Amino acid sequence: MLHTVNKSPFGNDTLETCIRFALPGDPILLIEDGVYAVQGGNRFASMIETILKKNPVFALQPDLSARGISVITNGVTTVDYEGFVELVEQHHVNSWL
Repeated sequence: MLHTVNKSPFGNDTLETCIRFALPGDPILLIEDGVYAVQGGNRFASMIETILKKNPVFALQPDLSARGISVITNGVTTVDYEGFVELVEQHHVNSWL
């Protein structure tokens, strides 16, 4: 199951809820304001590092760029729109809105 999160972790607990339900190996894709979670050195960096031990984490590059985020937590994979589509084609999707 691919989990997508589009809300900023600074104002919403959507990412934390997603993590509670994601099974080991389930990819997590951060889009829109959800990409703030992977900004390098912020208070969510340790949470992302912990997630990465069991789940691959992806961030949509155009959303990172649109928000001026150039440094992300090590281990997070960036994807373009084509990569986003590939993830959706490979998995059932659960959108955490």
